Amino acid sequence: MRTIFRIARVELSTLFYSPIAWFLLILFYVQVAMAYVNKVESYVTTQELGQALQGLTFNFFANPMAGGIFISEVLSNLYLYIPLITMGLISREVSNGTIKLLYSSPLKLSHIVLGKYLAMLVFNLCMIAALAIIAIFAAFHIDALDWGIVGAGLFGIFLLLSAYAAIGLFMSCLSSYQVVAAIATFAVFALLKFVGSLWQDYDFLRDLTNYLSISGRTETIIMGLINTRDILYYLLITGLFLCLAWFKLQGERALASWPLAFAKYTLVIGVVLMIGYVTSTPGYIGYWDVTRTHMNTLSVKTQEALKAIGDETLEVTNYINLLDRTYYNGSPKNRNADKRRWERYQRFKPNIKLKYVYYYDSAFNDYLYNSNKGLSLDGLAEKYAKSYKIDLGRFKKPAEIQQEINLYPEKNRLVMLLKFKGKSTFLRTFDDMMFWPSETEVTAALRRLTVPLPVIAFLQGEEERRIDRKGDKHYKLATSEINVRASLMNQGFDVKGLSLKDDEIPKGLTALVIADPRADFAPQVLEKINRYIDEGGNLLLAGEPGKQSVLNPILYKLGMHLMDGTIVQGNTEYAPEEVKSLVTSLGAQFGRKVTNLYQMKLPVSTRSAAGLTYQHNMGFTVRELLRTDAALTWNKTGKIVLDSADIVYNPKSGDVKAAIPTALALTRKVKGKEQHILVTGDADFLSNAELANGYSRAGNADFYQGFLGWFTYGQFPIEPTWPDPVDNTMTIKGTSVTPLRWTMLGLLPALGLIAGTVLLIRRKRK
Repeated sequence: MRTIFRIARVELSTLFYSPIAWFLLILFYVQVAMAYVNKVESYVTTQELGQALQGLTFNFFANPMAGGIFISEVLSNLYLYIPLITMGLISREVSNGTIKLLYSSPLKLSHIVLGKYLAMLVFNLCMIAALAIIAIFAAFHIDALDWGIVGAGLFGIFLLLSAYAAIGLFMSCLSSYQVVAAIATFAVFALLKFVGSLWQDYDFLRDLTNYLSISGRTETIIMGLINTRDILYYLLITGLFLCLAWFKLQGERALASWPLAFAKYTLVIGVVLMIGYVTSTPGYIGYWDVTRTHMNTLSVKTQEALKAIGDETLEVTNYINLLDRTYYNGSPKNRNADKRRWERYQRFKPNIKLKYVYYYDSAFNDYLYNSNKGLSLDGLAEKYAKSYKIDLGRFKKPAEIQQEINLYPEKNRLVMLLKFKGKSTFLRTFDDMMFWPSETEVTAALRRLTVPLPVIAFLQGEEERRIDRKGDKHYKLATSEINVRASLMNQGFDVKGLSLKDDEIPKGLTALVIADPRADFAPQVLEKINRYIDEGGNLLLAGEPGKQSVLNPILYKLGMHLMDGTIVQGNTEYAPEEVKSLVTSLGAQFGRKVTNLYQMKLPVSTRSAAGLTYQHNMGFTVRELLRTDAALTWNKTGKIVLDSADIVYNPKSGDVKAAIPTALALTRKVKGKEQHILVTGDADFLSNAELANGYSRAGNADFYQGFLGWFTYGQFPIEPTWPDPVDNTMTIKGTSVTPLRWTMLGLLPALGLIAGTVLLIRRKRK
C-alpha cells in the first residue's frame, strides 16, 4: 500500500504542479456556478412575482425537465474534462522513456496502475468538492434543502468520474501520443453512451448492449434512487478497465503469446458481463430511495395492490400492431424503455413476466388506407416491414392473432394484457402526451385482478345522456372510451346502462347516475328510484335549465329543487351561459385533485346551468360543493337569446345576482352506512365536449374523478400520494443575487487562481 500511495503522491505532484489541473477545476466550477446563479435568479424572480414554488432541491439539481444542474450541466459536459487529465498517465511515461525504468524497477505493475488510478480519484474528489461548494450555497438559499437528493447526486457523479478515470487510464496505455489517448478516451465514452441503441431488433444483443450502456444510470442515482445494479455497473466497468490496463503493461514488460493474451482479455470481459447480468436481474437488485418524499418509490396503495397478488407470477403481454400508429412506441428498439417503466413495479414484485407479441392487422387509421389504396393487409405489412427494416416473419398474421385473442374492441392498437390466476384485464395506452399508463392506471388494473370492481350505472330510457355515444352532449369519453385516461373503465370501474322500465336496480351498486332526463319518469321508474334512495344508495343527479320539472320530483324528496331560469356570467371572454363554478372548501374531502382545484381557484366549467336551492330539515347534511362567483353571475329568468348583443343584468325582470350553488353534496346515515348524493344543476360538465376541450381551461376531469372517489369511500379511483415537499421557498432576496454572482463567479474563482499561481511559482523556484 505504501508503494501505491507514493506513486499516487508523485502523480498528484505532477498534476497540480502544472496549470492544466488548476485551469480545468476552475473552469468546471465556473461552468456549474454560472448555471446555479442563473437558476437562483430565475426562481427568486418567480417567487417575488407571487408564484408558488415546489420541490426546489429536485428542480435545482436533478429534474431533467427543469434543467437540473447535475444532469443538464455536469453530465452533459463532464466527459470533456477527464480525457485531458488521464491522457498522460501512461503515455507520458512512454514518450519520456521513463516507462523502461518502471519496467526494470522492483515495482509491481498492479501498484503502478492502482497508484495512478488513486491519484485520479483524488482529482475526482476535487471536482466533487467544487460541486459541494455549490450545494453549500444552496443550503443557505433553499429552505429545508433535501440533502438526500444532493448527496445522491454527488455520489453518482463520483462513480461516473471514477469509471471515466479507469477508461482514460487504459486508453493512455495504448499510445505514446497523449492526444491519441485523449481521442480514444472520447471514443470509448461515446461508445458506452450510444451502445444501448445498437442491435435492438435481437433479444440477446439488446440485453447485452443495454447492460453495457452507461446512459441513464447516473441520472437514476442523481434523482435520488440509489441501487445496487448501477453501483455494481460502475465498479465492474472500473475494475474491467483497470485489469485491461494491467494486462497491457504486463504484455509490454514480458511478451506473451497472443492466444494467452486473448484468453486473459476474454476471461475478464466474460466474468464482468456474467456478474453484471446476474446483478441486473429483478429480485437481485437492492434499492434505496434517499429523497425526503420517497418520490422514486411506488405509493402505498400500489404496493398493497402488488402484495395482494402474492407470490403468483403476473404476466404482462404487450400486443403491438405493425400497421397501427402506436407501433413505434412498442417496437423492439423501445423495449428497454418499457422494461425500465416496469422496473418500479418489479422492485416490489420481481416475478412480473414481460412478453411481447408482434402482429399485423387492420388499423383504425383512415390515412393508412387512403394513402395506400389497392394494397391488401399483407401488402401493407410488407411495405411497412421494408420501411422499418424488420423481418415480417416475426409478426403474426391476422388469422393467427385473431385465433389467439380478439383485439378489435381495443382498436388493434398497442395494449397490455395482465394475467393472474386465470383472470385477465387490459392495461391501455392513451391518446395524450404521456401515452403510457401512469401509476394510477396500472394500480387500477392490478386491483381489477384482485378485488370486486365498483359499478356505476347510468340510467337510460328517459332520453338521458348516454355512455356509448360520441356526440357532444353524451358521456362516452368520461365512461367507456378506451383510450381516454380519465374514463371510468381505465380508473378501475365497471360502467353499465340501466333501464328501470324493465330491470331492477342491482344490489351492491356503487352509484346510480341520472343525467339530464328529458321525459317525465313513469310511476314504476320513480318508485324504484325512491326506494333506492330510501335504502341508502349513492346517487348523482344532474339537471339542465328548461327541464327542471323532470328532475324536481326526485329532488323534492331530498329537500331541494332546481331554480327556474338559467345562470349566466357577465364575462365577454366566453359565451354568457358558459359559467365557471368554483370548488368550495368542502372540496378537500374529495381527494387531492379537487383540493388542488380549490387551492388554486381553478374553475369547473358548468355550461348552461340551473341554480339549486335547498333546506336542512330532510334528514340530510347538505353542503355546497360548487358555487358561482357572486360578482360575475346571476340567475336569468325567461328565455335567453344568444345573438351579437350582450346579456345584461336586469333585476326588474326577476334577475337575481348572487353566489349560486351549482353542485350540492348530501350525506346521511342509513343502515350503518353513510349515503352520498351529489346534485348538480348542469349535466354538461361530464359531456364529451367539455372533457375533450376543457382540460386547458377547466378542471372538469379532476372534479369528476374526485366525486367518484367520494362515492367509493376513497377506494377508487386510485390516487397515488406522497408527502408534499417542504423545500418550497427561496430564502435569498432579489437584491442579493448580484453580490452572489460576484462572489461565486468572481471571488471564489480568483481565490482558486491565486492559490494555483502561488503553488506553481513556489514549485518553479524550488
